[in-house]
Amino acid sequence: MLNEHVGNGKLKMENEKLKKEKSDRKAKLSFEQVTERIEAIVRLLEKGDAPLDQSLALFEEGAGLIKAAGKMLDKAEQKVVQLQKGEDGEPKESVFDDE
Repeated sequence: MLNEHVGNGKLKMENEKLKKEKSDRKAKLSFEQVTERIEAIVRLLEKGDAPLDQSLALFEEGAGLIKAAGKMLDKAEQKVVQLQKGEDGEPKESVFDDE
């Protein structure tokens, strides 16, 4: 019984460590790398060749990457808004010039 409890504790610690490592890897990826990985996951899932457990793992990874990409876009938008504040601190409207 004690060995089982210790074994479950080790397993839980290893799972937490893996989750943290996966999270750290996501944090280090660029937006472009994240979107490329999402596209690769979509291609793999669309093939339909992966077993169910692998498909679920890919789906979960993709969902996490989509969430991370959304946060990256939100952060970028916040930086743009900060750059467009006027001298009085109020938002300043400007025309986007793509030339």
